[in-house]
Amino acid sequence: MEKKQESSNDLKQERFRRQLALLEAGLYVAGRPLDLKTLASVIRTRSKGKVRKLAKALVETYRNRDTALEILELEGERFVMQLKAEYTDRVRKLATRPLLSAGPLKTLSYIAFRQPIPQTQVIDVRGHHAYGHLRELEEMDLIVREGGGRKKMLRTTEFFADFFGLSHELRTMKRQLKSVFQDFAEPQTEEKTNTEE
Repeated sequence: MEKKQESSNDLKQERFRRQLALLEAGLYVAGRPLDLKTLASVIRTRSKGKVRKLAKALVETYRNRDTALEILELEGERFVMQLKAEYTDRVRKLATRPLLSAGPLKTLSYIAFRQPIPQTQVIDVRGHHAYGHLRELEEMDLIVREGGGRKKMLRTTEFFADFFGLSHELRTMKRQLKSVFQDFAEPQTEEKTNTEE
């Protein structure tokens, strides 16, 4: 009887480890925050409680590791695997390609800073090529279009905020963006020394 119980416990522990590994693999491959429903589909369960328990165990496992990666719980019971902030600057140059080219990035910046904003205003300011930018940004889940016809309004998504490390609260996000834009706008002054005398 005791051997059966040990065998049952071993099976439960093995299943738990396997499910943790599947969640870890899902977060790694996604490269973006995943909600409990999506994580549940990875381990083929409908129990959000079970997934929540597993995801929190994975967060704790990564917290106790001394590695460059971390798993964080975000608002709305979403989880993300990402590089710890202290390593980002040192390895950024190794990324194979930027997330966005300059044109779509400028369009996204314009939307983020002025959201919610009519689509017509974005097209007036950024030009007709911005329709392609909007399509690309929408496919990447960085923006959403709300409403219909000429009244479409554009705003950024929660994924946008998570990806760029910004607040989900619009007013706070705009303050954060203003600070970032000011940092880029300030010219880098070099100290000049007068050696000719």
